[in-house]
Amino acid sequence: MAEFIYLASQSPRRRQLLEQIGVWHELLLPGADEDAEALEAEREGESPDAYVQRVTLAKLDAALARRQRRGLPVAPVLCSDTTVALGSRILGKPRDADDALATLRCLNGQEHRVLTAVAVGEGARRALRVSVSTVRFATVDDEALRRYAASGEPMGKAGAYAIQSQAAAWISHIAGSYSGIMGLPLHETAQLLADFGLKV
Repeated sequence: MAEFIYLASQSPRRRQLLEQIGVWHELLLPGADEDAEALEAEREGESPDAYVQRVTLAKLDAALARRQRRGLPVAPVLCSDTTVALGSRILGKPRDADDALATLRCLNGQEHRVLTAVAVGEGARRALRVSVSTVRFATVDDEALRRYAASGEPMGKAGAYAIQSQAAAWISHIAGSYSGIMGLPLHETAQLLADFGLKV
């Protein structure tokens, strides 16, 4: 019976969500010799659904190899990735404030999907689940979008916003998993961890 898991994510939101459901975890972060960002590179013609699953499994494989390389005790490893999709277009993490503003303008007054894949692995075993939510943005004044883009909050966020930030005031409707939109769907996560022997 597993007593703890490794979380291979730098996201404070994912840590907070695991703590919310009482999962004891230790961080398993990439070293300076790893190019973690390269795993998130898009491939031409790849759908958002295929992208989020591929990236999450690539992160998991890298984390499992990292645990073994560092000689750490065996325990399940959890990875997750969140992708924002407007139709078939992937709206990833913005490069800078201008890119964030362009992304926010695309989402303004539109409905989009938030796909979060979560994967758990231990030894040769892998399991993955995907949460898909729909988010509707109200029409927001461009000056408000500019201020938000300039605030730094969109950086590191798929779709250039975080639902737990001031951007929540612009979201008129969601359908799906709030925790999934935050970055870790707790229902799917609990099911996966139970399959790996962790009581949640």
